[in-house]
This record gives sequence, structure tokens and C-alpha cells, in this order.
Amino acid sequence: MRRSKTAKLKSTAPLLPKTVKSIGSLGDGKRVLEIEARAVQALIDRLDSKFAKAVDLLAQCKGKVVVSGMGKSGLIGQKIAATLASTGTSSFFLHPAEGVHGDLGMLARRDALIAISNSGETQELLQLLPYVKRMGIPVIGLTGRMNSTLSKNCDVTLDVSVAEEACPMGLAPTASTTATLALGDALAVALLQKRGFKEEDFAQFHPGGTLGRRLLVKVEDLMHSGVDLPKVEESVAGIAAMLEMTAKKLGMTTVVDQAGKLAGIITDGDLRRFIQRGGDFTKATATELASRNPKTIGPDDLAAKAVEMMERYSITTLVVTEGDRKIRGVIHLHDLLKSGIV
Repeated sequence: MRRSKTAKLKSTAPLLPKTVKSIGSLGDGKRVLEIEARAVQALIDRLDSKFAKAVDLLAQCKGKVVVSGMGKSGLIGQKIAATLASTGTSSFFLHPAEGVHGDLGMLARRDALIAISNSGETQELLQLLPYVKRMGIPVIGLTGRMNSTLSKNCDVTLDVSVAEEACPMGLAPTASTTATLALGDALAVALLQKRGFKEEDFAQFHPGGTLGRRLLVKVEDLMHSGVDLPKVEESVAGIAAMLEMTAKKLGMTTVVDQAGKLAGIITDGDLRRFIQRGGDFTKATATELASRNPKTIGPDDLAAKAVEMMERYSITTLVVTEGDRKIRGVIHLHDLLKSGIV
């Protein structure tokens, strides 16, 4: 019997080369990561007093920290400048080619310059140095050649050389840019530690993100207060307490004593448990239904703390109090969800 052309094609389809190619790609990927990991690891043993001096120069800077570099070094420089800016150091990126064609006015005497060049011989960057020196601006160099022109003209030079690039031809900047980026992060973090930069400070530079909300939004910004606060006195009937809970739509109500201070809370769960115990709901008072010593939080506490407390105690509501059990409001898990804190 003759095979159809289709059957013949299917039976001779070459699967092996595709499998080999897949295995080769996986190996290439691992090799790149191993080379770049070694490049970063090598920086650790290389850090010395020069690194500490670089951090001191940046900490003493009264103006802006300007980062400059060409090509891939420039792209890494932009990230370093962004990291510095987000961690409390006024910083921006200056393209060296634009700098020698009119943008040098961005530099001022109180600034500091981080110059990045793997070869240390990037002409556009070197052309900035005479002007920078005349202005008395300290220069921190990040280079892979410690005997380069850039290195000889810096106040501090940090070695970012690598044993090999991950590129098999040794041409495309790969391990060297990774090492430079890592060292830039090390400078930024060491600098923020030296300046005592805290979470609250970080939030000031990230007000639009989730982190900013978690570090800036306080309980009083989200709590229900005034006419929206569910509240009944201890002596009222259980029916009245239930109506208050229904009207305020929080699944609970606070219970106050004669002085108006917090005496307890009544939740949907409290009502169910009372009925399950055989209690006569129609004859009960708020004080008989209430749970004593409810979890509370202060109005000036961060909303993130409210989330942590709710998770710890498996509850959905906190009473906001200050002083001697004075009720300021109530915060619900739904409020935290809507605001993006959770």
C-alpha cells in the first residue's frame, strides 16, 4: 500500500534539532546568570575605604548628585540617579554629549558627579571633566579600568571590572553593566543609611503608590465618625442596638456607658452567639449583648497597623479611641480595602 504524501511528511518530521536547540538555550541562560552573579560577587571583596569615601562625598554634597555616562553606561546611570532620588538624595542624569553641547549649566558648584565608563576613555564623558574641575565639583568614577584617564581624574574611583562579559563574543556590555548597577545600589543604600532615611521619608517620595498609602494614610483618614459612627448606650434594648447596626451598615455598633466612654461592642457574631445560647433577644439590653474590652486603635496610628491588628486577631472592625476610652470613630476592613492599604 502506498503512503500518502501527508503521512510521509509527518513520519519524517525532524524533532531532534528542536529539542537540542531548547536544551542549548537553557544552558545559555544559566551560563549568563552564573557569569553575572560572579561579577556581582567579586565586588564584595573589592570594596574598601574608597567606597566609604565615595559615600562620604555624596553625604557632604549640598547640591545635587549628577550621574553621567554614555550608551549602556548611561542607561545604568539613569537607574542609579532614579534610585538616589527615590531614597532622599536630590539627583538627576546628565547625558554627557548633551552636556558638552550646552547642558553644562545644569551643574553647580555645590553638586557632585558620578561618572560611569567601563573603559574609562569615553570621550564625551572626559570632555566634561575640565569644566567640572574648574567648578570644584567632586567626581566619583565607576570604571572597569583603574589606570584609565577617567580614573586618574576622579576624586574617588570605584572598580567595576569583570572577569568576562556574558556575551560570548565579549562585546555586548552584560556582566559589566550588571556589576555597575549593583554598585550603584550599594552607594544609594549606604547613603540612605548614613543619612538616617526612614520609611516615612521614603513614603514622601512615593505618595501615589501602595507603599506610600501604607506609610502615609492614618486611621483617622479612613474611620467612620460623627453621624456615621454606630453607637448605643448600655441600657437600650437589644432591638434598638440591632437597628443602629443596620442603619450604619458596619455589622457592629459601639456601646457606651453613662459617661459616654467605650464599654464594649456588639457585632453580628455577638447576636448569633446570644441566640444560640438560648437568650431572649427581645428582652435583652445592649450591655447583655456586648463584648467587653474590644480591640482598639488610635486615630494617629497608620492604617497599615489597623490591617496588621485585624489579621492578627481575625476581626474586621476596630474602635478608634484616644485618652481614657474616648471614642473617636470606627474603622472597618472594607475601608482599608477601598483605600488600597490591603
